[in-house]
Parts: sequence; structure tokens; C-alpha cells
Amino acid sequence: MAKKKKPRKSVRGFRPVTLSTPADYREEIAGVCLKAKQASRLLALTSTAARNRALESIASALERRRDEILFKNEIDLEAGRKAGLSAALLDRLTLTADRVRAMSQGLRDIAQLPDPLDETVSEWKRPNGLVVRKVRVPLGVVAMIYEARPNVTVDSAGLCLKSGNAVVLRGGKEAFNSNTALVGVVQSALGETEISPAAVQFVSTTDRAAIRDLVRMDKLVDLVIPRGGEEMVQAIRDMATVPVLSHGKGLCAVYVDKAADLDMAARIAFNAKVQRPGVCNAMETLLVHRDVAGRFLPGMVGKYAAAGVEVHGDDETKRLGGKTVKAARSEDWDTEFLNLTVAVKVVASLEEAVAHINMHGSHHSDSIVTDDAGAAEKFLSQVDSAAVFHNASTRLHDGSVFGLGAEMGISTQKLHARGTMGLRELTTTKYVVRGSGQVRE
Repeated sequence: MAKKKKPRKSVRGFRPVTLSTPADYREEIAGVCLKAKQASRLLALTSTAARNRALESIASALERRRDEILFKNEIDLEAGRKAGLSAALLDRLTLTADRVRAMSQGLRDIAQLPDPLDETVSEWKRPNGLVVRKVRVPLGVVAMIYEARPNVTVDSAGLCLKSGNAVVLRGGKEAFNSNTALVGVVQSALGETEISPAAVQFVSTTDRAAIRDLVRMDKLVDLVIPRGGEEMVQAIRDMATVPVLSHGKGLCAVYVDKAADLDMAARIAFNAKVQRPGVCNAMETLLVHRDVAGRFLPGMVGKYAAAGVEVHGDDETKRLGGKTVKAARSEDWDTEFLNLTVAVKVVASLEEAVAHINMHGSHHSDSIVTDDAGAAEKFLSQVDSAAVFHNASTRLHDGSVFGLGAEMGISTQKLHARGTMGLRELTTTKYVVRGSGQVRE
């Protein structure tokens, strides 16, 4: 009689999975990836017009089937509430009529963008007559692994289709019903176009063990993009044999310089923290120059308190901000709160602010508020982050805001892409060389 397998313990944070049977999902995942690979070869040959028509078809289908999508999303939300998901996670999980409309508009925006596959990066002629051309081509198959954000399903499919890539989607269990509905809409809409529905694949199991097999399909998958918590991303890096382009944590900072317009600084610091605190480009650390701290912090702490923000401050912030400010712990400077909590520190100089951000930040998005052009340039050149802002909120680091239609995520690594990832970041290059009989002497 065969031994019963011990039930797996639930895995928090996507730690690497050890199984008694190492091929549980390998065949299933290989089949999904093979379909995507075959579809990618045909997709790469399609015209810009055909891919744009497919995006419009999906956008229209999302609008027609909005009520069905919202019904499935409500099932996920109800389960999430019962499971005790945080307010930030529930916000990411939630779809509304406006968010479905925004997904449709995002697809239409992508369709209006220039086709990256039409680009000749460079071209030259060698003395022996060879003509060398470097052209932009699709990556092939992109695997997207993401947590409770169903809009990522549509954004990823749209960007991949426009850039000539097939996509394998593996969303989190919290959004399973929402993602299943959205993929069904996408594939059904593609069935009415010149593009095969097989170009958008979905991993239908919520077992995290399937992720291990997906990220090891290096013969069929060309790039893995994990989008979620720090532990999940690190676990995928550890398991993968496919190249991983990772979306790191968003520990973003705003620095209020001594030459700042303090009304502007208050608007930016409030928006960066409060507008949507559970996302990666929300501010987690507020740095304030000592010369303006006495005029700025009492009012800013009051605005935060009125909005339900818990302030963790250094000694000077506590003195200026009053009793509502809690003492900051050393780990607060390295924490991505993803909620209505902010760490506030008074600094003596621009140099101290830059050093703090480079030491404690995640190299995601950081901003300076100042009317001093020299200070701004110093900050923008010395802060080592994927996006740096002058007199603007970190919340603006986003594909749609940057005019990219949507984004696959925000990369905090430096190869092969950094920052918000749009169409061009989903391509690579190859050399096309034309000769007339030349040989190597």
C-alpha cells in the first residue's frame, strides 16, 4: 500500500517549496509553456495593425462583460475579508467599474503607442561591403508571477501582445476567480482576431509548487517577471533557471529641502503617503531639512493625524510634532509599511538626505522638494534609484503616467531594464547582416 503524502504546510511569503514528488506540475506547466512558445513564433510575425485590433477587441470585451468580472471579483473580496487580508491587500484586490474602465483604456492607450518591433536601433556598412543592422525583436515568452492585483492580468497581456510576446500568467490565490474571469475574456476576444488565444496562457492551479516548475522552464520561457512582496521575489530568484527581472520592494522617500516651497512640500508629502498607501511607489520615509523643520513638521504631522497616518519620528520630529508622534525604531528606516504609517527624520543637510536614501531605500522612487536648482540637480544625480523626482510625488512613477499605456512592473535592478517597464523593455535585439558572398579570411 502506497504511503500517504504528508500534507504541505501553508507557505507564507513564497519561500522555496520542497516536495516529496518533485514533478507534481511539471507536465502541466510544460504543456502551458509549449503552447505559449508555439504561439509566440506566430505572434512575432503579425502586423502592428493586427496586434492593435486585438487590443481593441479585448478592451471592448472587458466593457461588455464588466458585470461578470465584478461578480467574480466580489467572490475573491468576500473570501479575502474572511481570511483577514489587510486593508492594503484588499485595495489591491478590488475591481470597480472605474478600474475595469481604466484597464480598457490602458489597452487602447497601448494600441496607440509606436510599435517597438518596427525599430532599427542602428545600421552601418563595413569596408568589406557587409551591411549590419541591429533591430528590435520580441523576447518570446514572458512568465508573469504576481499577487493580489487582477489588473496586472490585463496590463501584462496587453503589453506582451503589442510587443509580440506570448505571456504565461500566474496570479495569486487571493485573485483566482477574478483572474480566471479576466483571462477568459481576453482569450475569447482573441478568438475573434488574427491572433491565437494561445498567446495568453494561465496557470490554473493556486498551489505555489507550480511556480517552481514554471520558473525552471528555461527551454520554453525567456523571462520571468515576479511582481509582489520581497520574500516572494527572492524565493523566485533562488528557484529560477529562467532569467528573472525582479520588481523589488518600494521603500520610497521624499526629502523636503531648506529651499522648498513648504505648501508644495506638504501637498507632495501628503499625496505620496496617503493617496494609495498600499502600493510600491507610495512614500515610506519623509526627510526634512533642519532649517525648515520647525515651520513644516507641526502642520504636516497634523495633516497626517487627520488622515489617520501614524508617524514614527526621530527625537527632533517628536519634539516638533507633539504627542501623536511615536518614537522611530532603527528598523523603521528599512521598512516598507504599505499602510498609513510613515517614518520621519530631520536631517542637517542635502548630503545627509542623499546618504540616508542610498543606505536605507530600495532604489525605487525618491523625490526632492526644493526651489534650489543646484540642490535639485545634486539630488537627481546622486540618488541611485530607478526614478528620481524634483517637486513631484513618488506616486507618479507609473507606466500610464509616463505615457507607456500600462506597465509590467517597476524594476529596481539594472539589467536588462530599470524602472517602469513598458513595451521597449519587453524586447531584445538581434543583428540582421546582409552580404554579397563575403567570407572570413
